[in-house]
Amino acid sequence: MPLDTRTPVQTILRLNAPLSGYLRPIESVPDPVFAQKMVGDGISIDPISNILRAPCDGEIIQIHPSNHAVTLKTAAGVEILMHVGLDTVELRGEGFSPQVKLGDRVTAGYPLLEFDIDYVALHAKSLLTQIVVTNPERIAEFVFQQGRVTAGQDIFLELVLDEDSQEQAVITGDIVTSEPIVISNPQGLHARPAAVLVNLTKKYQSQVSLLRSRERANAKSVVAIMAMQVAYGDRVTLEARGADAKTAITELTEAIKAGLGEAGAAPAPASIDQSALKAPPPQPKSDDPNIILAVAASSGLAVGNTYRVREQTLAIEEVGESPSKERRKLEDAIAKAALEVESIRAKVHGQGNPGKAAIFAAHQEILDDPELMDIATSAINKGKSASFAWQQTYTNQANKLAQLKNELLAERANDIRDVGMRVLRILTGIEATEIKYPHNTILLAEDLTPSDMATLDRERVVGFCTLAGGATSHVAILARSMGIPAIAGVEPQVLDLADGTPVILDGTSGILRLNAPAADIEYTQTRIANRKAKQAADLENAFAPAITQDGHQVEIVANISSLKDAEEAVSLGTEGVGLLRTEFIFMGRPQAPTEDEQTGIYRSIAEVLGADKPMIIRTLDVGGDKPLPYLAMAPEENPFLGERGIRLGFDQPELQRTQLRAILRAASAGKLRVMFPMIGRIEELRMAKAMLEEERQALNLPPIEVGIMIEVPSAAVMAEQFAKEVDFFSVGTNDLTQYTLAMDRGHPKLAPLVDGLHPAVLRLIDHAVKGAGRYGKWVGVCGGIGSDPQAVPLLIGLGVKELSVSVSMIPTIKALVRSLSLDQCQKLADRTLGLETAAEVRSLVPLANS
Repeated sequence: MPLDTRTPVQTILRLNAPLSGYLRPIESVPDPVFAQKMVGDGISIDPISNILRAPCDGEIIQIHPSNHAVTLKTAAGVEILMHVGLDTVELRGEGFSPQVKLGDRVTAGYPLLEFDIDYVALHAKSLLTQIVVTNPERIAEFVFQQGRVTAGQDIFLELVLDEDSQEQAVITGDIVTSEPIVISNPQGLHARPAAVLVNLTKKYQSQVSLLRSRERANAKSVVAIMAMQVAYGDRVTLEARGADAKTAITELTEAIKAGLGEAGAAPAPASIDQSALKAPPPQPKSDDPNIILAVAASSGLAVGNTYRVREQTLAIEEVGESPSKERRKLEDAIAKAALEVESIRAKVHGQGNPGKAAIFAAHQEILDDPELMDIATSAINKGKSASFAWQQTYTNQANKLAQLKNELLAERANDIRDVGMRVLRILTGIEATEIKYPHNTILLAEDLTPSDMATLDRERVVGFCTLAGGATSHVAILARSMGIPAIAGVEPQVLDLADGTPVILDGTSGILRLNAPAADIEYTQTRIANRKAKQAADLENAFAPAITQDGHQVEIVANISSLKDAEEAVSLGTEGVGLLRTEFIFMGRPQAPTEDEQTGIYRSIAEVLGADKPMIIRTLDVGGDKPLPYLAMAPEENPFLGERGIRLGFDQPELQRTQLRAILRAASAGKLRVMFPMIGRIEELRMAKAMLEEERQALNLPPIEVGIMIEVPSAAVMAEQFAKEVDFFSVGTNDLTQYTLAMDRGHPKLAPLVDGLHPAVLRLIDHAVKGAGRYGKWVGVCGGIGSDPQAVPLLIGLGVKELSVSVSMIPTIKALVRSLSLDQCQKLADRTLGLETAAEVRSLVPLANS
């Protein structure tokens, strides 16, 4: 339509091309966030120039910390985001040079940003640059151009402003929350039922949200609801605020219960009574209705009364003060949250738990994430309050992580929610609710966070069980370090239990028992008392060797991460160190440790152990779920299958050689051995050994023993070939299990199924032991099952010579070995190799030890 035919009352904003290049519809951009117009409406440019220029007059209201995106606001209030490339936030500013600063007023054609077009093209997903109006509600019509444009000369987009657009009114009033609703739609809330819900919700003036666990979506947005991926049988609640909130909650609750008009949806009771045809694959269940099976997350027994954890509700105002004030509020809250997290991290690290401290170091990284700040700032610049913008930002980011098809950091979404809620509480001025739990409480929760664990009253809480999570989640790791029995992956109906229900929790077997007779409760309490007495006896005999009843000795050593770990291990009777996780020396610092620093650390640990106790130092094993902030690593779709462990060592040879030199220099202080992680090919071992030998000759030092981790199935299968070239093997069962079963051990749905006692994993260990034995080499286990009492007799029976265990488990495992006989262990191991499931293996072991 020719522009001169428009009525004179219409205001037209003509935008000059900010880059030279070729125009493309925003819908064709290979990024759903832009293509689906989640950010806003606009157009994309495939650039052939490298200076981003202002498309019109305006004020710079946002510059991304990674310098790849700039937002300009016109005098009419139109906000124009210019985002250079796709996934360029991963470059963290490399290749970008801003030419303006926040608050600058610029004229059309003024240079905003210069970028290295070759560098970005090589390191980013795409050079496509998106020009998006982030408040499209102010635009009545977009008039797009086509073809090639020249920066600063050609008009590429014309905007017809909507003179009648108004800011959303501030909504006040009490918050009304629905009862839990079970989704009965066979395919969940996909597009059709989501659209029905949105149309129903729009009838009400109130602000309405749909909630699932810690996820929240605007119930008036189809995209937001679909992004939650609410499935059949999920529990959701509605939350409304406004004049008609009660009516909205009542009517919308009934509509969701009725299936939102979708054929095949029948009202579902709270117990999730699913029909045989619609039900998911059956999970292992007990025939006894009073026995609930779950995943063993933290071993131990507990007797107590249930208490359901309920999420704290915060009142959030959507509309804020001026953007500058709201931005300052958010910056101050994040700074305060960072101090709180650092305090927790330092406390845990000071207790000699650098591995656990790394969990909170990851929280600090989240607070520093430029993308979170960028998205929240964008919403603030649109008039939203800091608390509303931040809540929407971290919730959406967590939901996206939780919905990834190839989830690599399962607990990462939970960590983002944990950090997000910490900042949100500070913004709203609400302190975290400190509940005074009754004595002998067993918590029931959809999920817990690391922060929940850090503030848990250990004197009152004796155990917990969660719907989400698994044995490898951050919460499970913290529970084990605190000695709190826990299970995960319980059935949703557990949350229906009334507070105060007496239960027995078995964190070792993954069982929650209801309605236990008084005699059984008394018997369990006696078992708990006996276990405490046995632990005391084990501690008294901690320095006795681990020799079976028929005279077979097993070396019990420690998995450590620090000097304090080594000191504690020695005090508990360790016979050496089977795994020094050196990655924790590299984490939580701005740059890599120097050769001298590393030499000092390795030497000091060796001196604590003494000359007679061996120490195996694993070379740097980062990548996968352990990134280093100062190490540039290209984003990978499957980092667990990418550059991690030894592969990263080859990619960063200076880092690898520096560490090898430090190990060689420290070797004179004790009985040091070096071990290479993630070896899957014989070529990798030979390359690693060659690097070690080159540095040894350069230093003119004696050789040291060399081993490899058996954590890649190919290494176990080719154990005989590898045994010719190494002095020992150490089986990393955590990774070996996830690679054997093709299941990410941190995946929220799959983690409960990742069990190191699966017969396939045991057969690989058996194969590795036999392969090593043909050349007189020994095999140890440093993975999680080395500390698992059910696994110990099997590993001994398979021929494992060394068990490297958690420091606190040293006396217990040594005592367990002394109670066994090699002959019985061998017979038991032979039987388990012929079984079909991990459950069958675990059911067999207690019978053998009874």
